[in-house]
Amino acid sequence: MRKKRLTYHAFRMVIAFGAAIFWTLGHAQSAAGGAPQSSVNRESTSMKILLHFDDQALPATLDDTPAARDFFSLLPLTLTLENYANTEKIAYLPRKLSTRAAPDGATPRGGDITYYAPWGNLAIFHRDFRYSPGLVHLGRIEGNIGALRRSGKYQVTITVAD
Repeated sequence: MRKKRLTYHAFRMVIAFGAAIFWTLGHAQSAAGGAPQSSVNRESTSMKILLHFDDQALPATLDDTPAARDFFSLLPLTLTLENYANTEKIAYLPRKLSTRAAPDGATPRGGDITYYAPWGNLAIFHRDFRYSPGLVHLGRIEGNIGALRRSGKYQVTITVAD
């Protein structure tokens, strides 16, 4: 009986140690903003997309993450963008995206393509914004984002780039 108790105790210690390491890695704080850092490699992806609106196409690259791959699987996609807080354009997706392995939140910059998990909407930022819990970084627009500052609602078609 003592041997079983010792084995059970050792098993519990291994689980507790693993959980502590997982929690520590997942909740590492950045020196600048105190927000959890993502270990996402945003440069190593081949998921190139185009955002088509107003007779132009903005190129973008999606991250190599489960959420970004799930978004990529929805393409091509036509959405109605609308202004939100003079900081971002939002559109509701046909379904919620996977947020498996996603950080708790993100600090978006102008040009970031994100997913706001609590509402299930796409958010494309045209201005920098503060750390937001529930915001999942999907990718980044490459080039001039000035066209995103247009007021009112408008259609965007997002396609896979050739």
